[in-house]
Amino acid sequence: MGIVIQLLINSLIAGAIYALVAAGFSLIYSTNKFVHFAHGSVIAFSAYMLYLFYSILKFNFGIAVILTILFSGVFGYLLNLIYKKLRERNASSVILLIASVGLLILIESLILILFGADVKTIGFLKIAKGLEIFGGIITPLQIWIIIISLLLLGFLYLFMKKTKIGKAMRAVADNKDVAEIVGISSEKIYSYSFIIGSLIAGIAGILVGLEQNLEPAMGTNLMIKGFTGAVIGGIGSVSGAILGSFLLGFTENYGIWFLPSGYKDAIAFTLLFIFLLFKPRGILGKKWGGDK
Repeated sequence: MGIVIQLLINSLIAGAIYALVAAGFSLIYSTNKFVHFAHGSVIAFSAYMLYLFYSILKFNFGIAVILTILFSGVFGYLLNLIYKKLRERNASSVILLIASVGLLILIESLILILFGADVKTIGFLKIAKGLEIFGGIITPLQIWIIIISLLLLGFLYLFMKKTKIGKAMRAVADNKDVAEIVGISSEKIYSYSFIIGSLIAGIAGILVGLEQNLEPAMGTNLMIKGFTGAVIGGIGSVSGAILGSFLLGFTENYGIWFLPSGYKDAIAFTLLFIFLLFKPRGILGKKWGGDK
């Protein structure tokens, strides 16, 4: 019984982080209609910004967190400016995809140059004794990761459903041309989606940075998992991406009940390929790329 509860806890933690990454990624994809792999670099950027503000510059932790989140939003906006220049040259979604991969590698390389290759720790939270729940162990930080993730995802859902900007984003995602006819600026929506998606990625970077060590390439693996979750749930659907991410978290963690832990990534990719082969539009059935 204890191992079942522990795997459940691990699945919820992993799913919560994957969902934050996938939600921001899917939000950007649904409005911009291209795969923004450089989203992973925002996660690493945010984790290292928190390290810079708190561990190096010795800012108050709350101020460091606020600055990190703000910088992640600005960083996302700047990334969109690069894509905007490419869009003005009528770049295809394939060119934008290639550019996103190039940006991911470039930003990770800059982090490597600026902070070095050695592993960093933020060191805000001391190692705390885990709480036992029906035989499973969870730390206070992990509880907060789950709570903050669920609250943020709930807020994102309400934002998309209830606010003017959220409704405009959904309109552009459904049909950009019709949205522009009724007076919605697609370029503004592109910027909003990058800012909001990057803010979410920034919070994910903070949570991951508090629990794990920092390394320049940390965003790549999380981006792959977020992308996988988005594909499973429906890459053009934010709610589908969240659903797919939790499904991925559960599949990975319960999968290693039967297989060695080193197979966790293999399990994730196997699930990805199954959906690509048999249900490429994901659970909620959103359309891909150039589909109208």
